[in-house]
Amino acid sequence: MIVVVGDTLLDVDVAGQVERLSPDAPVPVVDVAERSVRAGGAGLVATLLAGDGEDVTLVTALSSDARAEEIRGALEGVRIVAGDSHAPTPTKTRLRTGDHAIARVDEGCEPPPPPSVTAEMLDAIAAADAIVVADYGRGLAADESLRRALDERRDGVPLVWDPHPKGARPVASATTVTPNLSEALRLSEVGRSGTTAAADAAAELLTRWGTQSVVVTLGDRGALVAEGGRAPVVVPAPSAHVVDPCGAGDRFASALAVALRSGAPLGDAAETAATTAAAFLAAGGVASLGSPAAASAPFGGQAADALAVVARVRAAGGTVVATGGCFDLLHAGHARTLSAARKLGDCLIVCLNSDDSVRRLKGPERPIIGQDDRVDLLNALECVDAVAVFDEDTPVEIIRRLEPDIWVKGGDYSADELPETKVLAEWGGRTLTVPYHPGRSTTSLASALAKVG
Repeated sequence: MIVVVGDTLLDVDVAGQVERLSPDAPVPVVDVAERSVRAGGAGLVATLLAGDGEDVTLVTALSSDARAEEIRGALEGVRIVAGDSHAPTPTKTRLRTGDHAIARVDEGCEPPPPPSVTAEMLDAIAAADAIVVADYGRGLAADESLRRALDERRDGVPLVWDPHPKGARPVASATTVTPNLSEALRLSEVGRSGTTAAADAAAELLTRWGTQSVVVTLGDRGALVAEGGRAPVVVPAPSAHVVDPCGAGDRFASALAVALRSGAPLGDAAETAATTAAAFLAAGGVASLGSPAAASAPFGGQAADALAVVARVRAAGGTVVATGGCFDLLHAGHARTLSAARKLGDCLIVCLNSDDSVRRLKGPERPIIGQDDRVDLLNALECVDAVAVFDEDTPVEIIRRLEPDIWVKGGDYSADELPETKVLAEWGGRTLTVPYHPGRSTTSLASALAKVG
């Protein structure tokens, strides 16, 4: 069981169209089409973990007002163990149009009195096999009895602490603390910015807090991992088009706790968390919760990223281009084909055969490079916007899911001979071929490498 400890808020999205300005002031008029609610703060962390299929208990403080009931209703699949907050439910309402917010209204967010901590809350912490503290500065993480309960779990239970500049000092038993760069600089009082400043801030916070480690999240640059006695390490994050960064830290902390519980070393766990957070943002962030793009996993964890790119390009009236293959040993022929394909539209999605698919097509000794590394290599190319892994022998199903406007094949094929052409015709798409570069193939490279070996 994963226990999430911290302050829970009510997040409200009011979405609609903006087509005119108000006659009384130069402000946009939102014609409201939808109101949606979700649990924010620690409640969002619990929601994300429950969505991952985890057994989750939320230890928090709640009011007895109607908005607290909305929070409870939004936390389906989460066990709630709550004390009295002694304050109205803090509510953050975002006015949205299209895929972005135009204003936010905060209510009940002034500093509250200390919340109540019950014996049942402490018992839940004692039963956890992993803990995430999501401190939003409302006093729960400062309660001494709760802090003692957290400190008592120091042996063998990963504890990830997501801090707040106005929150409590992390307990020294924390496995890691996960400030973003802005929070780390503010908490450490390091007066610069950038990666070197992040390293200095992490070193200062390690000294101040006495925790096992500090992981500073750096947005699209990944995360900096600092452990006592070791040089800091920067782990990368996949590139992702981010419209709304809301919830990125919560997604990172939740994924980090799961990875640490599985026994992964901190650096590997941080890289997994950075990848998970990037995919979450690429799918739309908190606005995507419950959407098909966020939930899609039939073709691998990259599907949400690819679908989000497709949706963004389509919304802008652009052309979606896709291609596919094993890309077992990435070579110059691949790079030229992919570059040519990207020039045919406004994004390029690469449909990549999974390891099992490659084995069935190429034999038991293939692939030479595993699918995770092949995904990383393709994503590193500037011409590739997203990668979607599929497990079938052909890309037909993933093509139907993406519905590209253009499917590109490299080589001396005739488009009419390709089975993909019939699939593309279902929605009016076209199959095109780009020039083939002779003398460059994975098979010839593999043969050359075998001779060298």
